[in-house]
Amino acid sequence: MSDRTIQLSKEIRKESLKMVFNARASHIGGALSMADLLAVLYEDILKLTPENVSDENRDRLLLSKGHACTGLYAVLALKKFISMNDLKNYSADDSLLLSHASHKVNGVELSTGSLGHALPVSCGIALAAKRKNKSFKIYCMLSDGELDEGSNWEAILFAPQHKLDNLTVIVDYNKIQSFGSVKEVLDLHPLDKKFESFNWNVIQIDGHDHDQIKNAFLTAGNNKIYPTVIIANTVKGKGVSFMENDLLWHYRPPSEEQLIEALKEINS
Repeated sequence: MSDRTIQLSKEIRKESLKMVFNARASHIGGALSMADLLAVLYEDILKLTPENVSDENRDRLLLSKGHACTGLYAVLALKKFISMNDLKNYSADDSLLLSHASHKVNGVELSTGSLGHALPVSCGIALAAKRKNKSFKIYCMLSDGELDEGSNWEAILFAPQHKLDNLTVIVDYNKIQSFGSVKEVLDLHPLDKKFESFNWNVIQIDGHDHDQIKNAFLTAGNNKIYPTVIIANTVKGKGVSFMENDLLWHYRPPSEEQLIEALKEINS
């Protein structure tokens, strides 16, 4: 594993925790579960920098699970798209850093939070890129509970039909959604077979193993016919032992004592 991506994932987790604590906000569990995915994307995969963020030929990441935007804001600050000081105003009055992802923040492609929107938009961008013979890649991060939305399945049908091999979807498969486990609320199993039956190239990984994550993204780029979905098996609240696999941390912010304990654990 890369020391760079490991360190970046730790910093994403710490900054996400501090934002949620300061704002008394929600959704820390889902931010922590995708921190490793974001670290590898921004460190090793995306052709996206603060300098080319407005370039038509940049790679694009659309965070469909916009409620977990603290993770995205954190990596954007750590990679200098925005100031680290901006994170202190997360979810405050008049702040650009809304509690769901906002396109007004430099580096955020699409305002999201109403689930089921970013994948259809990603398909549109990917189709336009194909028709214009553009070589940039489109990545879309979904939550597993979000797959309850019918708009996603329309897009999942659409993408292979138009051979959108420039599109990679990442499912943050932490298996817990807002009101219970995915299995209890609306079981997705077998998720890989569902995507395969829709003609997607399917890759399953441990979503916290940085080598597996990087190899999956590189392999996805080799498919020249169909879109790829990376089903990343993750742990909600990953990195903080008392938050892991606990539904409470979908909505609950940490206390000051819990924040100190969480930051100490991540640093260790």
